[in-house]
Amino acid sequence: MTDQLEPMPTDWQRALAVVAHPDDLEYGCAAAIADWTDGGREIAYLLATRGEAGIDTLDPDACAPLREAEQRASAAVVGVHAVEFLDHRDGIIEYGTALRRDIAAAIRRHRPELVVTLNHRDTWGPGPGQGWNTPDHRAVGRAVLDAAADAGNRWIFPELREQGLEPWDGVRWVAVANSPTPTHAADATAGLERSVQSLLAHRAYIEALTDEDPEAYCRTFLTGVADRTAARFGGRPAVPFELFPR
Repeated sequence: MTDQLEPMPTDWQRALAVVAHPDDLEYGCAAAIADWTDGGREIAYLLATRGEAGIDTLDPDACAPLREAEQRASAAVVGVHAVEFLDHRDGIIEYGTALRRDIAAAIRRHRPELVVTLNHRDTWGPGPGQGWNTPDHRAVGRAVLDAAADAGNRWIFPELREQGLEPWDGVRWVAVANSPTPTHAADATAGLERSVQSLLAHRAYIEALTDEDPEAYCRTFLTGVADRTAARFGGRPAVPFELFPR
C-alpha cells in the first residue's frame, strides 16, 4: 500500500452503486457521489435488501418500507433518483449464483462504466485487532466483483438474454468504498455537507443506533473519515476507494 492515494478516474459517464443495506453508501461514499452527479454523471443505486433487520425495536414488516423511504430520500440529497431493491433477506444474504445473477442483470440494465460497492474484506482495517465485517457486506461486495465480469459474458446467465438483457462488457472499474486497503480517493470538499445530510436522512435508523444527537453523529463520522483520508490525498478531505480495473 503506497502512502499517497491516486485520484479516482474521471473519464466515465455512468455508475452503478451496489450495496447490501440502506445507509451503506451514506456511511461509505455519498460525498463522492454528490460531486459526480454535480458533474453531470448518471448514478443509480441497487440495494440487495431493504434493511428490514436493521432496527431491533421495529418489526421487519414495518421496518422495510420505512428504510426504503429513507434510502430514496437520502439518495435524492446527492442527486440520485434511480434506486432499486432486490429483496434478498437482510442479515442472511447468501453469496452465490442467485446474487451474482441479480447484480449482473442490473449491470446489463444500467450499463455502467464504474461499479461501486462496499468493503468485501473480512475486517474494516488492515492488520490484527480490526473490527470484523458483516456477512452481508462480504457477500455483496464479492458478488459485485464477480458480477462485473458475469455481465459481459453471454454464456453466463443466458436466461438474462431471453429477458432482453444483452451482455454489457463496459465495466472498466469496480471501486470498493471503506476498504481497509484503499488505492484511490475522490475529493470530498464539494460534497461533504450533502453527504452529512444524506446520512441524516436515515434518521429512524440512526436514532435507534445511537443516543448521540443525530446531526452531530453524522457530521463527526463523515468529517472524520474525510479528514483522515486527507493526509494521503494532498491535504484535501476525500473519500477513499480500493479500485479494481477490469
